Amino acid sequence: MKHTALLVASLLYLSLTASIATAADAPPNVIYFLIDDLGRNDCGFMGGQEIKTPHIDKLAATGATLDAYYVQPVCSPTRAALLTGRYPMRHGLQSGVVKPWAQHGLPLDERTIADDLKAAGYATGIFGKWHLGHAAKEQLPMQRGFTRQYGHYNGALDYFTHDRDGGFDWHSDGQTCRDEGYSTALVGEKAAEFVAQNAGKRPFFAYVPFNAVHSPYQPPKGGVDAYPQLKGQRRNYAAMLTATDAAIGEVIAAVDKAGVRDNTIFIFSSDNGGPSPGKITDNGKYRGGKGGLYEGGVRVAAFAVWPGHIKPGSTITESLHAVDWRPTLDKLCGATPTSDQPLDGLDASATLADGAPSPHDAILLNTTPTEGAIRAGAWKLIARANAVQPRAKGNKKKQAQYLGREATELFNLNDDPYEQKNLAAEHPERVAELRKLLLEFSDEAVPPQAMPRPAAYNAPAIWGDFGG
Repeated sequence: MKHTALLVASLLYLSLTASIATAADAPPNVIYFLIDDLGRNDCGFMGGQEIKTPHIDKLAATGATLDAYYVQPVCSPTRAALLTGRYPMRHGLQSGVVKPWAQHGLPLDERTIADDLKAAGYATGIFGKWHLGHAAKEQLPMQRGFTRQYGHYNGALDYFTHDRDGGFDWHSDGQTCRDEGYSTALVGEKAAEFVAQNAGKRPFFAYVPFNAVHSPYQPPKGGVDAYPQLKGQRRNYAAMLTATDAAIGEVIAAVDKAGVRDNTIFIFSSDNGGPSPGKITDNGKYRGGKGGLYEGGVRVAAFAVWPGHIKPGSTITESLHAVDWRPTLDKLCGATPTSDQPLDGLDASATLADGAPSPHDAILLNTTPTEGAIRAGAWKLIARANAVQPRAKGNKKKQAQYLGREATELFNLNDDPYEQKNLAAEHPERVAELRKLLLEFSDEAVPPQAMPRPAAYNAPAIWGDFGG
């Protein structure tokens, strides 16, 4: 009898230890919260004092603030960079957002982190704003690696009616969806449901690109009551950000209820710097804002959390870029790229876990036919308009890269993070070095995709309705 009991106990122990080992070796879940047009200093974890963001701040404290995290100057390019691991100048998306009337989007031959993780057995969901093409079914999220979709295809959505330019734009798994409610709350609710449905059953990737806090500045009913000291659109914006914080809190609560916090990577960032800094948003002391190449336009609020892997309460000052997430998550999640297209992003896992130096010698901040910027170490070059001539290779026409405005600006960000002193005249050798790097990227760029607004433009009754 004792031998039988001992055998049963031994088998039970082996079963439990096997389960623990399996859980420990399980690939991590990933949740990326992307906030639209967030001011760098508007959340408490970045030093903000005016706006209440308790769930965001509490989560940030359990991981690392990314102090030198770069994105693109505007929305669609950042989303393309994040999902593909490739600079948007390779997609023709470097010069602006995908407009409602546009026929283009993320090129169909591009693969995404969702494609990679789906192939690795992940459930992949997008909840919120796509903004990478909606003119054909092939451009939509469920044809780009996502197994679940909820939200809208355009930007600047009405938060209550879910319309853009009078056309209805709210969808679930590619089908028109008539859910009523405030869009930020709906996004949080459905992302939380996705977590609950998949946690413990299969690894999941939840990409949560909120429409908030982008204009139109439409706070939820009663939201502004918490901010009597603020005025105008700043007050509306504050209420919208607090509503976003509540939605993020709902997703975090779903993770905790499912008991998978310890094996979930959380990432949080804005898609670009805050617009109208000092009036509506707060980018702190950083120069400029949305749409520009100064730090206030491209160096945004961000953090990363992974219990047991990323040091709580730490700050990472090494330079990283949105393109780094695809190779980094592929490595951490045991996925492999689903295409052989070369990535611009680099594996940043050692920087996140151990504070290792940035994997980049240089980070391209953007290159368009009229301007460009690049950072290498402490040095940053911004160049605009006609400082150099475009270079050509053979008979193939290359994108023109014009440099100048002042005409060239050079900053040492270690000494001058707020870009107050142009050192171009004092360091011509550094200008030449960075210009050479910038031109090399420019030579590889494809022409920007663009489509002027048609004279007879009318929004469809339903955006992205392809009959099934």
